[in-house]
Amino acid sequence: QLHEALGAVDGEWVAHLCDVTTSGTFEEGSSVLQLRHDPDDWPRWLACRAQLRSARRERVAPGRDDKIVAAWNGLAIAALAETGVLFAEPKHVEAAIRAAELVRDVHRPDPLRAGRIRRVSRDGAVGAHAGVLDDHACVAEGLLTLYSATGDPQWIEFAGDLLDEILAHYRDDDGGFFDVADDGPVLISRPQDPTDNASPSGWTAAAGALLTYAALTGSQRHRDAAVAALAITSALTAHPRFAGWGLSMAEAWIDGPREIAIVGVPEDPGRSTLHRVAFGATAPGAVVATGPPASNSSAPDQRVGLLLDRPAPDGVSTAYVCRQFTCQAPVTSAAALAAQVDCPLWEELAT
Repeated sequence: QLHEALGAVDGEWVAHLCDVTTSGTFEEGSSVLQLRHDPDDWPRWLACRAQLRSARRERVAPGRDDKIVAAWNGLAIAALAETGVLFAEPKHVEAAIRAAELVRDVHRPDPLRAGRIRRVSRDGAVGAHAGVLDDHACVAEGLLTLYSATGDPQWIEFAGDLLDEILAHYRDDDGGFFDVADDGPVLISRPQDPTDNASPSGWTAAAGALLTYAALTGSQRHRDAAVAALAITSALTAHPRFAGWGLSMAEAWIDGPREIAIVGVPEDPGRSTLHRVAFGATAPGAVVATGPPASNSSAPDQRVGLLLDRPAPDGVSTAYVCRQFTCQAPVTSAAALAAQVDCPLWEELAT
């Protein structure tokens, strides 16, 4: 095929460059193109690539699966939001916001049930099937990370609705979770599986989101539910390949998790520096809340619990590191915050 598209000379050159062999590296003697090192002739390589791309356009394209799955978007929202803060890339956070808005506006068609979402959509039309446990749990996890990245309270409120739905309709009598809601399709038995695979199980994702929400808000009800759900991890330690998310959440619970409040005016570069260092924490399950400092107004503070009554002395952006709302001394420097949250790359993040 390379010879047909490029001719014998260039075809042989690309075959050698991309590890295409006569016996093949894939099925039935075919090879997957692998560029393991830089070409020694970049103009020649770019010209060959253009010819190969033209040849590929003549082929029938494979089918494209373009449905939108709520759970997978929840994981993507979390990854984009976290990466956006760590690498100071606003476009990543903006992409996370757009995905969260789509889940909010399309996958939640019943305004009377704010915490119930549906599993899939395509081209803006939502499917008929209700979301299962991992949809609600993974989206909640993504929304909580997005709240930590932006400070926008609508995302933590939406996450709280989803977690209330989980506690009301997915929980079993022992503190674990079923994969389908109690008012869902009638099955011979309600499935429940705590083991993780390529993505977190609904059970462990729910436990993690509950623990994060409790750390941000101070809700004992959500923390108790998370701890009860994490009890299953003691039985999963013999099979850690299928318990990665659950065991990491158990580690977060043992550590606290550490709660990091960053307060300061949005325009202060010091606040964004502290914010990035907080996101770079290696402390297990560390959670972050950011916002303006507590005001001197007599009006009640409506912000999330971790930010309540957090001043910024002398107008300097300040970080508070706590465990279950018991806090260490506030700090204002990236180095001091890094020491409290175990951030080894703080110097890179502070530049």
